[in-house]
Amino acid sequence: MVQSDDPQWIKAFFLGPKSENESWLRGEMQSILGHWFRWRQDLFPDDPAAISNEDRMSADFLQQREKLSQNLAHLNEMLRDEIPKYSPRYIGHMVSEISLPAILGHMAALVHNPNNTSKEAARVTLTIEKEAIEMLANMVGYDPDLVKGHFTSGGTVANFEAIWRARFRMDHWISLSLYLAEEKGIIFNLMHAAHMGWDKYFDLLLCYNVSEDDTRRYSLVGSNPFEAAALISKHIHQPYKGPVVLVPGNKHFSWSKGVNIFGLGDSSFWTIPLDNKGRLDVAQLQKLLDKAEMEMRPVMMTVSVTGTTEAGEIDPVDKVQDILDHYKAERGLSIWHHIDAAYGGFMCTMLGGGDEKRLKPENIAALKAVSRAHSITLDPHKLGYVPYSCGAFLCRDREAYSVSTFKAPYLDRKDLGDSIWASTLEGSRSAAGATATWLTGKTIGFNPDGFGQIIGATFKSARTFRQALEGALPYAHVKPPVDTNIVCFSLADNGDSLIEANRKTNGVFAAFVKSPNFSVSRTTLDMQESGKLIKAHVERYGGTIDTDHLILIRCVFMNPFWSVPEIRESLIPEFIAEIQTSYKAL
Repeated sequence: MVQSDDPQWIKAFFLGPKSENESWLRGEMQSILGHWFRWRQDLFPDDPAAISNEDRMSADFLQQREKLSQNLAHLNEMLRDEIPKYSPRYIGHMVSEISLPAILGHMAALVHNPNNTSKEAARVTLTIEKEAIEMLANMVGYDPDLVKGHFTSGGTVANFEAIWRARFRMDHWISLSLYLAEEKGIIFNLMHAAHMGWDKYFDLLLCYNVSEDDTRRYSLVGSNPFEAAALISKHIHQPYKGPVVLVPGNKHFSWSKGVNIFGLGDSSFWTIPLDNKGRLDVAQLQKLLDKAEMEMRPVMMTVSVTGTTEAGEIDPVDKVQDILDHYKAERGLSIWHHIDAAYGGFMCTMLGGGDEKRLKPENIAALKAVSRAHSITLDPHKLGYVPYSCGAFLCRDREAYSVSTFKAPYLDRKDLGDSIWASTLEGSRSAAGATATWLTGKTIGFNPDGFGQIIGATFKSARTFRQALEGALPYAHVKPPVDTNIVCFSLADNGDSLIEANRKTNGVFAAFVKSPNFSVSRTTLDMQESGKLIKAHVERYGGTIDTDHLILIRCVFMNPFWSVPEIRESLIPEFIAEIQTSYKAL
């Protein structure tokens, strides 16, 4: 494809705000239904019909069909009041127009209703899922021949999958060390045990002729956790407080939820402070790692975020991995690194292409380092422009993907092959997300000449918007840095206190909520997690800090049609005028 600042080919892959591609999409939707109809008609031609002509003409039949038609019409009318997330005027949250390949891929699978739990329920779409995972692996830099993963209902469950696997491996390593201490008299070192690595683990199994069944009674997960914890306390000569999970202050809410669900407790959830740009502070990470070692709290996992929920910042993944590599090389501590790239993962498609220039150098280094981590969360239903609900969880190899497995007599059969149903948190899993992602990858391509140009165009839109906003409104203060396609700003006159700035920002946001013209969102940063950032932000307009939080208006430029110059030239002045009107009214 030809590289362009405003690539026109993007328009071919979306319906358009005015349904401009309606006629073509109608034809393709009809082809899906036609193929589905013919499949049913041709498969068992000698079987008797289940619905006769007489049935279809009967009064009861026609009455029920009419009832369905009326209720469907009512449903469609209700949905006219739904939020028009397809419109460029919607810049509120991480959701936008759906791509045509994704719609068609989703619909093609939907009518066949495959459940990717096993080959008995999804003979074809399990293969499609595997191929789609390999496409995503290529996108983020994993080796597609080694990668293991699956589709989930979203990023929350994908993050839970990472916790599950990190806990699985740590528990195996600790339980083996406890067994050796109790049964063989080997000295127990908690931190070395919890971070020994799979190579050391298998060497010990072989060296002492131990089976995993032997170690089960010492497991915190597979046996009695209270008894196992008591044994650990005995060997470390102090109460065992459990492992910790290190997550940056820009985290998604799913992380605190996951720690709660897995029974780790709030005290295990250690927040990594942020720097003055809202990214993970690597110096603070190092202090927490040292603190965990000193307090004998094993680090179950460290999380980095690429594309934070609030403002889209990209954490320094490369520097985080460098630190973890150092701990492994110098101290023998293998620590799981997970990348929450639910939003930003698709930005990897910009690497190596003309749109890479839209990324800051530190962001390029971070995205290139994603492939060094153990696992990653992706949300195709965000910047993949795939229908809800569709997330993905990838591990760089089979070893990292290892997790507890469960049995189901009706599925536990050799003839079904290597199904992954026993090692996914979700049992039933729709294939629609996988097929939508697969057709998107096959059509547009998760590469610099395909998706890279789409994502790059959204970056340009955000930059253009930011420049126009700051140029027209001296009281509009964009929160730096704008790493991606999300722009957050507050409203304040020079010298305003933070309370006054929050009042003005809240007032303008309230006006947007009442107005039908644009949809924006609001986010709040608190001093505890974002103190450095808030201080730097307020200093820019000579303000004073007299409260513990900063309120920002948040605009997400995902919609691909912001790349159309006419759209930008029409909507940006109108948006600015709305702010001017509501700000004067304050």
